Amino acid sequence: MAVPGFTLGAFILLLLVSSVANYPNGKVTKSCRGMIPEHGHTPQSDPPCYISVSQMTFRPGEKIKVTLSGPPFKGFLLEARDENLTGPPIGSFTLIDSQVSQLLTCEDIQGSAVSHTSPSNKAEIKVYWNAPSSAPNHIKFLATVVEKYDIYWVKIPGPIISQPNVLPFTTPKATIAPMPTLPPVSHLTKSFNASDCGNKKFCIRSPLNCDPEKELACVFLSFTRDAKSVMVEMSGPSKGYLSFAFSHDQWMGDDDAYVCILEDQTVHIQPSHLTGRNHPVMDSRDPLEDMAWRLADGVMQCSFRRNITFPGVKNRFDLNASYYIFLADGAADHGRIHKHSQQPLITYDKYNVTGYPENVGGSHSLLLLKVHGALMFVAWMTTVSVGVLIARFFKPVWLKALFGDAAWFQVHRMLMLTTSALTFIAFLLPFIYRGGWNWHAGYHPYLGCIVMILAVLQLLSAAFRPPLHDPRRQMFKWTHWSMGTAARIIAVATMFLGMDLPGLNLPGPWKTYAMIGFVAWHVGTEIVLEVHTYRLSRKDEILDDDRIQILQSFTAAEAEGYAFKKAVLAIYVCGNLTFLTMFLSAINHL
Repeated sequence: MAVPGFTLGAFILLLLVSSVANYPNGKVTKSCRGMIPEHGHTPQSDPPCYISVSQMTFRPGEKIKVTLSGPPFKGFLLEARDENLTGPPIGSFTLIDSQVSQLLTCEDIQGSAVSHTSPSNKAEIKVYWNAPSSAPNHIKFLATVVEKYDIYWVKIPGPIISQPNVLPFTTPKATIAPMPTLPPVSHLTKSFNASDCGNKKFCIRSPLNCDPEKELACVFLSFTRDAKSVMVEMSGPSKGYLSFAFSHDQWMGDDDAYVCILEDQTVHIQPSHLTGRNHPVMDSRDPLEDMAWRLADGVMQCSFRRNITFPGVKNRFDLNASYYIFLADGAADHGRIHKHSQQPLITYDKYNVTGYPENVGGSHSLLLLKVHGALMFVAWMTTVSVGVLIARFFKPVWLKALFGDAAWFQVHRMLMLTTSALTFIAFLLPFIYRGGWNWHAGYHPYLGCIVMILAVLQLLSAAFRPPLHDPRRQMFKWTHWSMGTAARIIAVATMFLGMDLPGLNLPGPWKTYAMIGFVAWHVGTEIVLEVHTYRLSRKDEILDDDRIQILQSFTAAEAEGYAFKKAVLAIYVCGNLTFLTMFLSAINHL
């Protein structure tokens, strides 16, 4: 794989299918030559759609109206070929309605094919075909029509039009070439088990050391080597599909992938390959043997055998080498797979599955992303929150000098410098991981950049803080407070968004409730301290009004008030650390 970022993200990565139906925008130039959707399903016979033309003869330079019609369909591909259906497309097309159809450049001939612009239902397509000056004597129109992902018709034959004064076309009517016979698939009679893992089988399991025979939630992938082949077993809870891929790295792209897809209570086992962060391309099932499957209690299991090497076969990796291994699952609809439901499980290192049998695990989040999330939680849930409370409420409590400045200021400065340092390190990690900007992470990276900018501006403003009695001091205070408050609010919003990203997809709804709880905990603490500070100030005013001379540095009321603040701070820090521990523990177990 060459992780928003599915990295992998995430087959990371995405694991959607490529085809006429899989490209809702109709950009299906990969299917131009064979006109066959790469769905891994068998085309239907007896097409319900038909092609008609405005006239049966043509001259070079003429325009012929071509109509594709029938029951509602979602996708199509229309071409003109010579009478023997050999060679590249002939001529070009002109659109009549650009809302439903678009031109494609097939085999370097601009406008030589027409396809859909969206997956909306359509019952009729009309275009003009432009006869080229070098047109052959006879032209045949062909169309591939997709009703839905697993129902489509390939090369529906249309009428043959001819140039005037040429012999009629007498070759028998072309028929759709039969698809290769699919390898037989059997039904598994019992569940897989982990008894031979590390002994005869190379196993990947999540949770580590789980047994698919005893635990429904066990995600299991095993490889058992024979002389020249390897038997693969895959199991896990899924209502749509399970998949795994061999990868040269921890990035999506250029991978050898295999998918088990649930359709109408039947599991289809399909090899595929990934090119970049694009939809996987379904390949022929010919390389697979001894395919079998089983469905029970919401668990999908499938197995197959493949050769260790495939000399000359493209997209099938040599299993004598070591690879990262990805495991993913997600939803499927009519045989069409959708983006995996969570970040794929990725092995920690490269492994040779045909070498010494091992028992290994993996993670749904790579280390750099875990560290990124952990540092941001520490910075914006703990150090910055405590630093703000100290600056706002503890100036009169910790006035004693510490290394030349008031103790409260030194503690505040240390916590804020720590926040900035942690933020800067965490900010760099996703760029190191992705090798650049993540265009698939929504608003999270944009808000993260704003937080980083505000954190730097806060440091700069603090470095140039005016003296205490300088006229600009009041402006500094309001600017410093405004930027700090904005940074905290945006940071919390950024963390809310980041928790749901595939790279750090914390489990369950508790994460949202926990983050809301933390925000409420912090706001509640500030309210308590604000009310307490107000009450203390009111007492001071009463004392001043009664003109009671205070000779001590603290009144009894002040001493009691400061003790209360310290107790609130201690309780707040304990609660804060509890929330932080929850999040860090969840990150560690991804």
